[in-house]
Amino acid sequence: MTAAVPVDPTTTTAWASLTELKKGLNPDLRGWFADDPQRAQRMSFTAGDLFVDLSKNLVTDDILAALVRLGDQVDLPARRDAMFAGERINVTENRSVLHTALRLPKSAELEVDGQNVVEDVHATLEKVYDFARTVRSGEWKGVTGKRIETIVNIGIGGSDLGPVMVYEALQPYVQEGLSARFVSNIDPTDIAEKTRGLDPETTLFIVASKTFTTLETLTNARLAKAWLLDSLKSAGAIDGSDSQAADAVAKHFVAVSTALDKVAEFGIDTANAFGFWDWVGGRYSVDSAIGTSLAVVLGPENFADFLGGFHAIDEHFRSEPLASNVPALMGLLNVWNVNFLDARTHAVLPYSQYLHRFPAYLQQLTMESNGKGVRWDGTQVTCSTGEVFWGEPGTNGQHAFYQLIHQGTQLVPCDFIAFANPAHPLKDGAADVHELFLANFFAQTAALAFGKTADQVRAEGTDEAIVPARVFTGNRPTTSIMSASLTPSVVGQLIALYEHITFVQGIVWGIDSFDQWGVELGKQLAKAVTPAVGGDEHALEQVDASTQGLIRFYRQHRTA
Repeated sequence: MTAAVPVDPTTTTAWASLTELKKGLNPDLRGWFADDPQRAQRMSFTAGDLFVDLSKNLVTDDILAALVRLGDQVDLPARRDAMFAGERINVTENRSVLHTALRLPKSAELEVDGQNVVEDVHATLEKVYDFARTVRSGEWKGVTGKRIETIVNIGIGGSDLGPVMVYEALQPYVQEGLSARFVSNIDPTDIAEKTRGLDPETTLFIVASKTFTTLETLTNARLAKAWLLDSLKSAGAIDGSDSQAADAVAKHFVAVSTALDKVAEFGIDTANAFGFWDWVGGRYSVDSAIGTSLAVVLGPENFADFLGGFHAIDEHFRSEPLASNVPALMGLLNVWNVNFLDARTHAVLPYSQYLHRFPAYLQQLTMESNGKGVRWDGTQVTCSTGEVFWGEPGTNGQHAFYQLIHQGTQLVPCDFIAFANPAHPLKDGAADVHELFLANFFAQTAALAFGKTADQVRAEGTDEAIVPARVFTGNRPTTSIMSASLTPSVVGQLIALYEHITFVQGIVWGIDSFDQWGVELGKQLAKAVTPAVGGDEHALEQVDASTQGLIRFYRQHRTA
């Protein structure tokens, strides 16, 4: 068993060393590279199919060594092993943390509470795969006998962000004739727009809610059911009888849930409900049955490759020494940036349009996990925790916010992600467009690292009055991540990489990265406020004056 009380990182000798190293630090990436021709080679690593260059971070060999010692001194290896073994490291919910079990091979064994969870995982996977095959082949038919053409996934948080991100990332692998849409927001605009133009006879809804009680998901599911039945009736596909309505719901809705009684009450055949376990957190669940929509549109073989990518990084993280362990090093570097360099945000910049939802996915993964102010034993944290993750695909971001990253007063560590082979190798005349694209990727990290001196600006003939405006200080930290191609396996590897980076930071800070109590208060208050919004004067009197004023404005101006 691992220690019940987290190690206070600020009391370790490694933290003291890092504090001293920071005092003496004069970042000089230009000089460091000039003086050390082996720096890039020494600070570049491979994990799975990922090549990761850490050399443009603001660290020396001594700093990296101290960070590795910090990992050891906060018991990172033991906490990592405890997670993989199924110990209940999610202490506030008394749960194991076993998203890594979702991608173990069928031959593996992992016993938790007397049960081999790998058997359970693969039994559910086979059920999902069998369902996917029936939809892909056309064997599954809607109420009028037509094959399914559109999957609509209804979920929120981890039941939405993961599937939609992966769907967008793997568009070239989607089966022709199939597509997916994703509904999450309780704003009625979302369900209205996502059902616009759909043929109800060829649409299949997947309702993803473990407890089948999530307010947003169940509201949208009921709206989807009403849309389906109203549309089918309007088209004359079904009459108004309860029996035909029930048949239509059973053929056009499936569930990802373990609450079979509620699933049946909704009208979904419980044989078409796919479950997962309380040791799978929502933001870690895309490789569980939550990914059913992906298994359908991508196919079981591609989904299996996706899982294999996760497992490759899991094995690297589980077995590689900290000094060459990519997720560990990246997590420790994030600690260095936050706690010693005072970085407050972290940009993720994929040079791949297919990964345009990856930064949004990471926002939940990282900030819901590590946005905590107490440690896992209930005591206050002893240092800053978490950072704001954000980003957009290159080169769009270059024409938007890169100005601040290059010349602003805030330090913004950046992760750049790119692929050697494009999905669409196009040419503009004789120019290879992907090479033009990646030239920006390579140039931006160099520009951020090495900058441009006043003398270099003057040498270009720049008027002296504007020389300061055209100087780039450099020494802006970046990590570069590359792979050959954006495949299902590589997408899995990228997700697992950041899962483990997040875990590493949480262990250093002593927090429980796997609960999310911070999302609860607003939801509870929303339930209390709802009657006031609907016109209940007594309920309105119970809320604060500011909220009263906002609700009164709403009620005065609501016209429909």
